[in-house]
Amino acid sequence: MSLVRYKVKDLLEMQAGKEVLAKGWVRTKRGNREIAFIALNDGSTIKNIQIVVDKTPETEGVLSKISTGSCICVEGTLVESIGSGQAVEIKAKDITVYGECDPMRYPLQKKDTSFEYLRTVAHMRPRTNTFGAVLRLRSQMAFAIHEFFHSRGFVYLHTPLITASDAEGAGNMFQVTTLDLGAPLPRNKKGDIDYSKDFFGRRTSLTVSGQLEGELGATALGEIYTFGPTFRAENSNTPRHLAEFWMIEPEMAFYDLQDNMDLAEEFIKFLVKYALDNCREDIQFLNDRYDPELVERLESVIGTEFVRLEYTEGIKILEQAVADGVQFEYPVFWGADLQSEHERFLVEQHFKKPVILTGYPKDIKAFYMKQNEDGKTVRAMDVLFPKIGEIIGGSEREADLAKLEARIDELGMSRKNLEWYIDTRRFGSCPHSGFGLGFERLLLFVTGMQNIRDVIPFPRTPKNAEF
Repeated sequence: MSLVRYKVKDLLEMQAGKEVLAKGWVRTKRGNREIAFIALNDGSTIKNIQIVVDKTPETEGVLSKISTGSCICVEGTLVESIGSGQAVEIKAKDITVYGECDPMRYPLQKKDTSFEYLRTVAHMRPRTNTFGAVLRLRSQMAFAIHEFFHSRGFVYLHTPLITASDAEGAGNMFQVTTLDLGAPLPRNKKGDIDYSKDFFGRRTSLTVSGQLEGELGATALGEIYTFGPTFRAENSNTPRHLAEFWMIEPEMAFYDLQDNMDLAEEFIKFLVKYALDNCREDIQFLNDRYDPELVERLESVIGTEFVRLEYTEGIKILEQAVADGVQFEYPVFWGADLQSEHERFLVEQHFKKPVILTGYPKDIKAFYMKQNEDGKTVRAMDVLFPKIGEIIGGSEREADLAKLEARIDELGMSRKNLEWYIDTRRFGSCPHSGFGLGFERLLLFVTGMQNIRDVIPFPRTPKNAEF
């Protein structure tokens, strides 16, 4: 009777004495004249299972084909381990080599390798302990996001990736076209490119946000969320920016700013707790290897109440810090768009806990945010986290048709591509709110990694679209 394959994660929790079948990739091979020891990993856990092979004339041939990176199948007996580090190991009876690996060319060696180098071999880095842990955490966090919203009755809405509108009003978008860029482009009578000849009959781009379409869903279905890729054509070579990243964007009818802040705090605490409850081994590995304060920092978020702070008060705190001798690279003044250094000072130095900053000047925020009675500020909210800065951005949305139209005109935005959005205020407008959480920013916090390019399988950044 053929044996059933068990994953390494399950094998390590089983009792000794069972005949088993394991498959995976070799992390290391060592040994002496009598015995070979192979560390096998199949991606199911941060831990390896040790394979013990007696060196005989029959096994020498197969052992000679096995090196770090090889893919093998092992049949044997699960026995108690006499070494430290694991309770059980496999005493091999038969080994099949699925795929050999040239040790001279294999890009992942046993020695420590820099993250910069691993980004150049991003197609292979999931086989390392670090990126195996990061990608398992990424998967679990994606599941937790759906679980949170599904359990609260939200509708999962799929918003378009190709759009003719710019949700942010920033214009930094990747254009989508089927026009032959190597040939003369069609022109209209004004000499402009004639997009009526393009696939969609108009100028289109990759989305920077699903929010505007999400608001359409909220004003019909009540509470929705989107979770998908977004694209920003910003020439930002920083550890916190990607050209392609994933966003979670809930939109809720009948939520005011307070409701929005409460949901954001509940949401992020749920995700952090889920990570600790379901990914403890991977988090502990990252804690021990890279960030000795990671577990403590995650646990502190769950057990603390976030500070609610007005932007104006935040500026006063920062101005006082400057007066006391704190040096910032960017200036601090009312009306400034706070930089990561300012946000992290408030969180890490002043309050020593997460902060939700509200009441931003309207001139530095998007057109759709609800204006306050003072005419100068909007009901925006940013959730600021240690080591990250802004992790969530959101607001109560402007529900007043006249104010929304006036703001669009004030910013000189084209009404042509926004009439469908304005209709939500013409026909049965309602109070509503929402926010956006950058998935990779969340993963930076949960994993303790320092660079956002290391929490996504294949990073897309300026001058880089490899793999």
